[in-house]
Amino acid sequence: MTLLPIFLKLESRAGLLVGAGNVALDKLGTLLPTGLRLRVVAPEARPEFVELASQGKIELELRSFEPADLDAQFIVIAATDVPEVNAEVYRLARERGILTNSVDDIPNCDFFFGSVVSRGALQVAISTAGESPAFAQRLRREIDSQLPSEIGAWLDDLGRLRRQILATLPAGESRKALLHRLANQPVVPSRKTVLGAEREVETEAGRSERYPESQNPDLEHQVSRAAVPPATGRVALVGAGPGNPDLLTVKAYRLIQSAEVILHDDLVSSAILNLALPHATVVNVGKRCGFKTITQDEINALMVAYARDGRSVVRLKSGDPLLFGRAAEEISALVEAGITHEIVPGVSAAFAAAAAIGCSLTDREWASNVIFSAGQHAQSHNKAALPAIEDATRVIYMPGRDLALLAEQWLSEGLPPDLPCVIISRAAQADQEIRCTTLAALGETESVAAPSILIAGWAVREVVARAGSAVGSHSSQQV
Repeated sequence: MTLLPIFLKLESRAGLLVGAGNVALDKLGTLLPTGLRLRVVAPEARPEFVELASQGKIELELRSFEPADLDAQFIVIAATDVPEVNAEVYRLARERGILTNSVDDIPNCDFFFGSVVSRGALQVAISTAGESPAFAQRLRREIDSQLPSEIGAWLDDLGRLRRQILATLPAGESRKALLHRLANQPVVPSRKTVLGAEREVETEAGRSERYPESQNPDLEHQVSRAAVPPATGRVALVGAGPGNPDLLTVKAYRLIQSAEVILHDDLVSSAILNLALPHATVVNVGKRCGFKTITQDEINALMVAYARDGRSVVRLKSGDPLLFGRAAEEISALVEAGITHEIVPGVSAAFAAAAAIGCSLTDREWASNVIFSAGQHAQSHNKAALPAIEDATRVIYMPGRDLALLAEQWLSEGLPPDLPCVIISRAAQADQEIRCTTLAALGETESVAAPSILIAGWAVREVVARAGSAVGSHSSQQV
């Protein structure tokens, strides 16, 4: 069966719903928001129909269906629990050339209701031609989880800007290219992306002023010159996990599918790279032991260059970007260059491997610690080797409220008092809190909300430094 997917304008048109029971009720939520003038005919009705009729939202007639009910109707839905009635409604409507759907009755349908994902003006409709509505619902849930919630407002702004461009610029390839370039911008949780709402605009006098979107002189100027408002590139360090696309985080999936540039490790699977946009620039910047085609400095330079060109960049790393992925060097390069960036964790190969063999990495009786280590150390640095006791990042799950005992134990083991420590409460949640300190002051740290994690070691030294910590002092940063 070949179907034509179309979207109908039903505002103020006449529609007939035959039936007012549970089957018909399932269709109301789809029909009413369209603005359809809905007439419902049934011998008896659920209370919801009676209530809607009393509010003037539908016309309800409590009687059996009659052929004359089809007069002047644009669309008809047969939704009784009597198949013979539904089939008769369909037969009579088809004779009159009226589009009809008989619920759960494929032979007696001119069209099918799809499972719909909505974000404002954006609608994604899925149909299985009636073969499996449950599977269509499953796809709807999966798509719904992957579409950013902000895309509706973003699309509203894009539509307004499109109309302004169509009214301002002459038709031609340059206008078409401009519209496509706007549509291919990343969707981020900010309406500033498209319209530049509340953007800071530098005046001739050198002052920075803020303008609401309706008074943005910079936007008007850019559109009149057929140019997109200046883009600000950004970089995301994204964990690709062990290679199975099903193990990507939802955020990683979204970023890969919207990125203009992907710089990936050699070990990232083709199944994940195939998620990239067709026009995306995909560059292999992988390094294998004993074989290098690119240096780390060159990778850093590529990230910065693409971002400064206004591109959205995904630095795609195998596993988790923060474990043995030289993320520290890349973060430092982005900070030094002033490039906006974010980090998206991935499933580490260690966890995927343990899952593959059905094994827990911890055990209440046999293993209360997990040690992650690399098979080799970089030979290119000139830094003096750390004492073995300091050459590790310590990550403590559930450190508890009283950290004085832990601090005392570590100090007695020989760890230095100025060892950087960071406590993260409710990581990656809206009320996340970060406290930076040193080992000497760890016992004096105020308690934070559970769940929390303590990270200690020289790997977090720059985080502590940026938070304003000094040796032997304590500071707190609310995120």
